Amino acid sequence: MPTLPPERAPRSEHASHENRQVAESFGSDAERYDRARPSYPQALVDRIVAASPGRHVLDVGCGTGIVARQFEAARCRVLGIDIDARMADLARQRGLDVEVAAFEAWDPAGREFDAVVSGQTWHWVDPVGGATKAAQALRSRGLLALFWNAGQPLPELAEAFAEVYRRVMPDSLAARQWTVPAVDGYTALCAKAADGIREVDGFADPEQWRFDWERAYTRDEWLDQLPTQGAFTRLPQAKLEEVLAGVGAAIDAAGGSFTMHYATVAVTTVRSGTS
Repeated sequence: MPTLPPERAPRSEHASHENRQVAESFGSDAERYDRARPSYPQALVDRIVAASPGRHVLDVGCGTGIVARQFEAARCRVLGIDIDARMADLARQRGLDVEVAAFEAWDPAGREFDAVVSGQTWHWVDPVGGATKAAQALRSRGLLALFWNAGQPLPELAEAFAEVYRRVMPDSLAARQWTVPAVDGYTALCAKAADGIREVDGFADPEQWRFDWERAYTRDEWLDQLPTQGAFTRLPQAKLEEVLAGVGAAIDAAGGSFTMHYATVAVTTVRSGTS
């Protein structure tokens, strides 16, 4: 499998994991997050389960349990960790066992897991502190799997969305979204995660996995998901409504629906010892 070379992307002066305000903003509408956010390809779940020595899984940044439910469906026993009590409460309502903590400060209390997984979350975790904690929680030959969904609409629609963001929120990250392929940005997150792993003893050299898939969205489905994205969770309501109106009009002009092309990228490694 391909491995990730060190330092493929420059380090940001303001790393995502230091921006806890955004990390803790997703629970502002946990019901919408749970309803609207996409899940992950079954092939990814199957591969993680097959590569793990057992079926006891720790889900870091579990949110409302989107990832956890996929692993439970694969007959795994899952414990979730999340920093946001609102997200954790909803996950518990869905039947998931969750502990509320920042992962770097969480205490495994002697428990060992066959896999530590994290979907769309690890960039909110200190890459070295998180890898260190994962090493403490994994049994020998256990798998660490960190993954993200990178979505890319067709170029014409991407430009129409970007035009809305540039008009309403010109200085935002969203205004620069899709100026390069989305998968490049998430591959850079994989590279940062891999750098953190390499600084911790006891892991094999990280590998990168990729799974390509598609999902069709109606106008209403996309507008339901949009406020759950980090660029919009703290946007003033008036500006959010302006964004939703502009994006909705762009989708209407494209026929009322569109296909999002996703690449799910993952960085994985095996716990090579117990020290």
